[in-house]
Formats: sequence, C-alpha cells, structure tokens
Amino acid sequence: MQELIADVKEMLHEQVQYRELLYQMTRRDLMLRYKQTVMGFGWAIFTPLVNTIIFSVVFTRVAPLDVGVPYPVYSYAGLLAWNLFASALRFSVNSLTSNTNLVSKVYFPREIFPFSTVIVAAVDFLVGAVLLVGLMAYYRISPSWALLFLPIVVVVQMIFTAGIALFLAMGNLFYRDVKYLFEVAITVWMFATSVLYPMDRVGGTLGILLKANPMTPIIDAYRRILFRGELPEPMAFAAVTVVSIALFSFAWVSFHRAEFQFAENV
Repeated sequence: MQELIADVKEMLHEQVQYRELLYQMTRRDLMLRYKQTVMGFGWAIFTPLVNTIIFSVVFTRVAPLDVGVPYPVYSYAGLLAWNLFASALRFSVNSLTSNTNLVSKVYFPREIFPFSTVIVAAVDFLVGAVLLVGLMAYYRISPSWALLFLPIVVVVQMIFTAGIALFLAMGNLFYRDVKYLFEVAITVWMFATSVLYPMDRVGGTLGILLKANPMTPIIDAYRRILFRGELPEPMAFAAVTVVSIALFSFAWVSFHRAEFQFAENV
C-alpha cells in the first residue's frame, strides 16, 4: 500500500513538473494533424457531419426510427461524443511507437503521449460542438439548467478514454497486433453503443450486455441533458463514473510501473 501511495505521489509530481511538455506535445499534435490541410479544424466537423447525413438517410427514409427528437441532431450528438472517444484512442495506439527516439533516449513521464491525444480529441470535440449548437437552434431545441452538469459528463468521458488510451499505447508497444485488433474492436464497439439508436430497442440477453457498455450511459447522458433538460440517469452514470476512475487509476499505475521496459521494446 505504501508503495502504491508513493507511486501516485510520484506520478502527480511528474505531471506538475512536466506540464509545459504536455502543452507542447498537445500543440505539436494539433499542428501535425491539420498541417497542409485546406479545411484545417473543419475536419473536426466534417467527419461526424457526413456520418450524420448517411445515417439520417438510413434511419429516416429506409428504416424510420423514432428517437423523440429530429434524428439528425440525435445522431450528430452521439457521433460527436463517440468521435471524442474513438479519435483519442486511434491516435493513442501509436503514440509511443511513433515517438521512439523520445521514448528511448529522453526521460519524462511517457503517459504524456496518450494524455496529449485525449486533449487533442477534446479540442476537436469543442470545435464540432459548434455545429451541434447550430443544429439545436435550427430544430428549436432549447437548453435548460441541466446544461450546467454537461462539463461533468465530458470529464468522466475523458477519464474513461484516458484509461483505455494508456492501456492501448502500452499494449501496442509490447504487441504490435494491438493496433490491428483495435480497428476491428472500435467499429464493433460503436454499434454496441447508443451512438445511432437507443439501447432500449434491443431486448433479451443481448440488450442486457449492451447496456453494460460504459460508453452508453455517457452518450445517453449527453442527450438527456441537451435534448430533454434532465440530469443523467443516476445509477447508470454513477456506476460509469466509478468504473472510469478505477480504470484510469489502474491503467496509470500499470503504465508507470512498466515504463522501464519501454526502451527495450521500441
């Protein structure tokens, strides 16, 4: 227990000590992502917008789905929140292997790499949220006092995302198959989450399993706050908050303790 407390203190101290490096890495990743692109940050809006258009055609023309609000704004909100999660993980997988010189030659807390990918994805999320505000205004969906709870939902999602990002970055460094398995897993995971349709439409054992997916209460929390003016479902959101904090804590300690092996595997 004393060893664990010592590790936590060391990790927190290092993050404070190297906070400027985290800022510089995040700034570098932002610039590299949109370097020599015509649209720049417009890509943060373009991707969820195109997917929204495609799925809106499917679920309003081909297989109509009643979700209580206009489907385009429903799907865009889900896709925007999902892209924060998926984009951060997609870049975190290679965050260590694409910085081999720094990992093997210079000492600093290596978790800075996956942390910076999460922050960059959060910047994209904020940019994409501009269009969400526009869609809500177009469909005359007014926010309520529950909007004050929205930052807590974002923080919980980022904690959950950062925990998985740490595991993915570390796993891909030791086993390069991880990046290939990830692409399959993230696609399946999206359709097992309430990104495009509510999970209450899925019954039986499958429905129970899908509702256990931590990302579903998070995405549902966004929609309850934005579209219904309600706080997230208490039990589900409390559970995912506990899971997120536990996952992040375990992942960070595991990552920190494995750092001495990183240089041997780059």
